[in-house]
This record gives sequence, C-alpha cells and structure tokens, in this order.
Amino acid sequence: MRKNISIDKEMKALWPPVRVGCMQYKVKVEKKSEELWKYLKKDIYKQARDAVFDYGVNEIPNIRESRAAYKAFGKDPSRYRVSSEALIRRIGQGKGLYEVNTVVDANNLISVESGFSVGSYDASRIDDELIFRIGREGETYKGIGKDEIKIDALPVIADGRGPIGSSTSDSERAMITPEASEVLTLIYSFSDNSDLEKALEYGKRYMEKYAGAAEVEIWIVE
Repeated sequence: MRKNISIDKEMKALWPPVRVGCMQYKVKVEKKSEELWKYLKKDIYKQARDAVFDYGVNEIPNIRESRAAYKAFGKDPSRYRVSSEALIRRIGQGKGLYEVNTVVDANNLISVESGFSVGSYDASRIDDELIFRIGREGETYKGIGKDEIKIDALPVIADGRGPIGSSTSDSERAMITPEASEVLTLIYSFSDNSDLEKALEYGKRYMEKYAGAAEVEIWIVE
C-alpha cells in the first residue's frame, strides 16, 4: 500500500518551496551492481568534481538551497551537512563512496547527480502515515553506523512512532538490508525549480536498471 506523506505547515511557512519526491517499489536487494559502479566512477564522479570546481561545494545547485533552508530551520549546515553535500565532498576529496547494496548505492547515485538529499527506507518497518517536519527539541535517534544523532531543527521524516530519517543522516530503524522487499525512496527538495521532476525521472530509471526495482510508483508531495 502506498504510503501517505504530508509536509508540516510550520516547515512550509519557514521554507515555502519545500517538496518531497516519492518512489515506492518492490525490490530484491543485492550486494552490488558492477554496471552501476562503472557508470558512477566513469561519469558521475567526474560530474561531481566538475561541479565542485565550477561552484564550490556550498554553491552547487540544490545544495545551496538546502543549506539556506537549514539556516531557516535553525540548524548550522556546516556542522550538520545535507547528505548530498557530504557525498559530493567525499568525491571531491578523492575518497569515493561506500559500497552498501544495490538500493543504497542507486540512492546515492541519484543524490550526487541531483544535489538533493535522498533517503531510502524499508517500507515494512515504517507506518503508512508519514510527515516531513522539523525535528523537535530533545529528539534523537540511532544513526546508521553512528551513535545517537541530535535531530532537533533538522528536516526529518517521521511516522507515529517518531522520526526515521532526515536529509542529513537516517536512523537504523528503517535502513535497507538484504531482507527489504518493498522500499520507499524520498528525494528532499528545498529548491524552487523543476530539478525534482527530473531527478524522479532518472531516479526511477536507475532503481529499475541497477537495483531491479519493479512496480514503481512515483509522486510528489507539496
């Protein structure tokens, strides 16, 4: 069943252009797609390094707007980086990206190409009603491969049991493991442009081609 996602009024008031691109699909998570990594290393790494050279990381389109939104919400974007910025910084520093699994690797590919933060969640581990909102004072969760993350004033996606992810770092609760069979991928846009529509278009293609996604539904929440 398709998840029902909304954007909190307070977030919308502080940053009116906010939108969320959504993809929900069936999948069999594999360890690695050689084809994906070949494309990533040959084309996308170069594109990312060129963007760093042309703009400087903070001014890359869609990262720039995300950083401005963080400031509006009361979070320092240099201390709590947007995930797309963190990925592109790694590439710019010659470190490359981590290999996780086909879904997470395709997720990161979409993020680097678009400049948007992208999160993928095991649909079976989250409720059907979700809200994109600003993290509340004192809220934390166990990050993937990290300790407790303070998520107050960060943009977070939450269900009735609490936040499951943010545009900086996701929680362990709904992380993608080999057991995941249905996935919800969210593209977090703080930009007033049509790049979100384009990212959903090639994002769907990447998930189908590199992660074997099937029965893909895409929609945008405004």
